[in-house]
Parts: sequence; structure tokens; C-alpha cells
Amino acid sequence: MRRIAITNQKGGVGKTTTCANLGAALSQRGQRVLLIDLDPQAHLTTYFGLDAGAGPGAYELLTEQPSVFETLLKAEQNLTIIPSRLDLAAAENELINTPGRESVLRDRLAVLSDEYDWLLIDCPPAFNILTLNALSAVDEVLVPLQPHFLGLQGVGRLLETVSLVQQRINPSLCVRGFVLCMNESGTRLAGEVIADVRKFLDEARGQDVPWRDARLFDTRIRRNIKLAECPSYGQSIFTYAPKSHGAEDYLALADELMRLPHEAADSGCGDGGEAGAARMAPALANQPAAARAAG
Repeated sequence: MRRIAITNQKGGVGKTTTCANLGAALSQRGQRVLLIDLDPQAHLTTYFGLDAGAGPGAYELLTEQPSVFETLLKAEQNLTIIPSRLDLAAAENELINTPGRESVLRDRLAVLSDEYDWLLIDCPPAFNILTLNALSAVDEVLVPLQPHFLGLQGVGRLLETVSLVQQRINPSLCVRGFVLCMNESGTRLAGEVIADVRKFLDEARGQDVPWRDARLFDTRIRRNIKLAECPSYGQSIFTYAPKSHGAEDYLALADELMRLPHEAADSGCGDGGEAGAARMAPALANQPAAARAAG
């Protein structure tokens, strides 16, 4: 099972939209997909029109130790979700005295290794115990990024967090890459941000950091009104508007991701460590396009 955390500290960059529709795209390719809503806002759960109050979900899985099979809800064909609700916000306080609290989710999910082909976790827009649990439970990190200055904010700290988790908790953790969402290819700033991200990733090649093999995905998720509409119907883009640009883009992203060898994540990404993160992570937010946009 390939395990991916979809995360970015900044909200509104397409994180939940990507988790929902990338998962749905993989299921369209015949893959068995499990989504976990690890955000107390429960946007991923709401995306599919599910009632998280009907039974145990992510909160209970972290704090009460039910069987993981009791938390599973069917979202669409080949697509299952562990739902969330506002109670999940209390998990941090309840886990504070739990030994190995950063790895509770990983331990709970161990029985599912043969049940699914893909695990995608929608992380909260914060660096807390929930995000740490997500990063401890996966091998790969996918970062949705909106191509403008504000979209770059927080990425440096995210990379520092990934580096610390890889060094201290999860040695197999790697940044798989960045996905541009709500992209408008005709704008000058979008082109500048793309160039800056590529430069940043090129400079990381050969460095002892968890993003040294990361990529900027060729697939761009175009700004598309259908993607904004489908959550209000409790459906993925493939059920709501299967011929839209949004459906085309997420299917292309799924195909691109499936072509990448999983062995790259299994091989490890170096120790990284605090020194490597401090040296490399701030560079992305300090690239020229960010400075020009701020001005």
C-alpha cells in the first residue's frame, strides 16, 4: 500500500480538493483507495456528503482504540474514507500523555496493509499532533501549491517539519513533490513561481534532505468552477462532472503519480536533519517571484 500525506500549512490551496479527487481518480483506474480525514474541520468528510456522527471515525481511532474496520465509510466505488468531525480537535489534549503519541495512527493502520492499494491523508493546516501522526504513518508527502506568493508561505516550515519527522520518527519519509492547483497558465506570476520551485528543487538534488528527489508534477490542476461546485453535491469531480477540465487534470495527476516507482520512497532520502532543513527549507519562500509579488 502506498501511503501519502497531502499537506500544506496554508489553507485554501487545494489540499482537500486534491485528496478527494486524486483518490477518486485512482479509484477510476481500478485502485482500492482509503482516504483519512485528519482535519477537525471535516471538509473531506463533507466533500462526499457523509455523516461523521453516525459512528466512530478518526477521533475514536486515535483516542479510543476501536477496530479500524469500524471507522470505514464507503464514499464511492473503490473509495473508502475514515471520516472526521469537530471532536478531533480534542485529540491533541487527549494524546498528550500517551506514549508514542506521534505514531498512534500508524499503529492503528497496520492491519490494513493488504486491504488497499493507496492511502491518502488529508492533513489539517497546522503543525500539531494530528499532522505528526499523518507524517509518521506515510512514506510520501504531496504538497498542493497555489502559484502565487501567499501560496509559498509556510512551505519552508513544512519542509523543516518533514525533515525532523524523518530524522526522529519515520526514516522512510520523503517529499514526493509539489502539485500546482488553481493554476492559470497565462499569468506571468504563475510562470515565475513555477520557475522558482524548479530552481529550488534542482538545488536540493544531491543534498541530504527528504525533498532531494521531489518533483514539480507536470500535471497542473487548472482553475475550474466544477471543482468548486462538486462538494455541495457530495460527489467527486468524476461523479459530478466527468468530462470537465477538473476531471481531466486529476486523472492525469493520478496517472503521473502511478508511473513513479514506489521504490524511490522505500530507498530513503537521507538523514536530512535540522541543519539540512535550516539550510534548504527557507529558500523556497525567498525566491525572486515571491519578492516581486510581495512588492
